Amino acid sequence: MDYQQLSTQRRNHPAWRLLAADHAPMIASFLHHHFIAPNIRTIARQQLASHLDDHLYHLHELAGEVLFPKSATAYLDDWASDERGWLRKYYPSGQDEPHYDLTSPTEQAIEWLLGLGQRQFIGTESRLMTVFDLLRQIIDGTELNPRTRIAELQKRKAAIDAEIAQIAQGRLDMMEPTQIRERFLQMSSTARELLSDFRAVEHNFRSLDRSVRERIATWEGSKGELLQEIFGKRDVIADSDEGKSFRAFWDLLMSPSRQDELTALLNAVMALDPVRELAPDGRLLRIHYDWLEAGEVTQRTVARLSEQLRRYLDDQAWLENRRIMQLIRDIEKKALDARAVVEHAAFIDIDAAAPNVLAPMDRTLFTPPFKPVILQGVLDDAAEPVPSDALFEQVYVDRLKLASNIRRALQERKQVSLAALIAEYPLEQGLAELATYLSLATQELPSVIDDTQEETIHWTDAQGRARIATVPLLIFSA
Repeated sequence: MDYQQLSTQRRNHPAWRLLAADHAPMIASFLHHHFIAPNIRTIARQQLASHLDDHLYHLHELAGEVLFPKSATAYLDDWASDERGWLRKYYPSGQDEPHYDLTSPTEQAIEWLLGLGQRQFIGTESRLMTVFDLLRQIIDGTELNPRTRIAELQKRKAAIDAEIAQIAQGRLDMMEPTQIRERFLQMSSTARELLSDFRAVEHNFRSLDRSVRERIATWEGSKGELLQEIFGKRDVIADSDEGKSFRAFWDLLMSPSRQDELTALLNAVMALDPVRELAPDGRLLRIHYDWLEAGEVTQRTVARLSEQLRRYLDDQAWLENRRIMQLIRDIEKKALDARAVVEHAAFIDIDAAAPNVLAPMDRTLFTPPFKPVILQGVLDDAAEPVPSDALFEQVYVDRLKLASNIRRALQERKQVSLAALIAEYPLEQGLAELATYLSLATQELPSVIDDTQEETIHWTDAQGRARIATVPLLIFSA
């Protein structure tokens, strides 16, 4: 109930357009008199046009002037147009004359106009009892504990036994005339609302059928997904909530015992003095037959919509299968045509799809080799002898061990700086080990070197002296 939604409904909803129409009193009175009051679902075009001519003539006689200049058929076509949507114009099966049916929004507008009148009697007790009965049915129908259900049934049985014993003793609790009239009016209102609900149910069925057709027409997925979504359901309309409720109502109403029971109850109630004082409409005695007639129309509509939906899906599948078979036949035809072609030996072959070109400028320039300068000297025999194991005491840095330290540090974090890494794994071989870390960062392991920032590395050499090295910020990453 926000502003935008109400503005849209004011422009597009047929019920609102009917209430705001210039000839709304004439339209509403005519449709109520010929559709809702006698509970007639469909009327042929000529018959309805004749009724409208009589209705317009009567209004012109009362007013003494021509209030509505157009013809009756022009008014009917205007009311059934998409801009109005107050009547539904269609051709029944096997007939060439169009028929008209009242739409659900139009009936809602007319029922609202009927409710504007002052009600002489407003019953509240019967509605409260209806609320209790509905709540009790919901609770009883959803209770999973068998003991609770049995206890509730035993409670009702005890109340029924007590009432039977009271009646056996001659004490009868009679309903007051006010209570009788209240419950009768509640029943009459519900029965008439049930008749109007059939048009709403049929309208919703048509909307559901239209939405399914739109989904099929705009489907962009594969055919298998469409079949799984649409054909996987036994019946889209029958499996909806309204379809299940209508099927349960129809099965209950089609029971002969229920029809006989309803007829007996209506005759007994209509014979009561408090009910006769209300001067009820005699058509209430055959209200269940009106239900049957309206239900048959809705049932035929549902069956026709379901049949049309299945035919529409079959046509869609047939068109897709036809396209697939056409492609298969084109492939077979081309295969047969290619079979008659005699293959000829190739007169030229190439080794690759493109030549391998080596540009002269891609070669590097000549770089002369570095020639070391060797200074020859004579060893002094009197000098201090050089120990022979000095050649084997050279510094050797294990690159695999340092790489393992880096990977072990990155197991717990995504990045680690060189200073943080050396803080965890101190340098054991001094500057040579630090240089190896730098070599790993530039050649083997993923890393980032930031020349704009610096970090300080601290370690202690073999003689116990503290050493400090300042290097660019180096970060190893996983």
